Amino acid sequence: MPAEAWAKEGVALKCVYLLASMRCPQQRYVGLASDPEERLKEHNAGKSPHTSKYMPWRLVAVVRLEKQGRATAFERY
Repeated sequence: MPAEAWAKEGVALKCVYLLASMRCPQQRYVGLASDPEERLKEHNAGKSPHTSKYMPWRLVAVVRLEKQGRATAFERY
């Protein structure tokens, strides 16, 4: 089901996302956000000190989860 359909049902999805550095391909970053595309823009604008030195980034994968606790646990995994 698309994220928009979940939103219409009143479900706020959390997304675990995986980034890969385009400059240093061996560098990866896993994060948690409700809007991974917007968060990618922030990473590429240098707003995160953890990722700014490996910019630019590309989005490799997104996993959408209904429950915050599950999303947090998956991000840590």
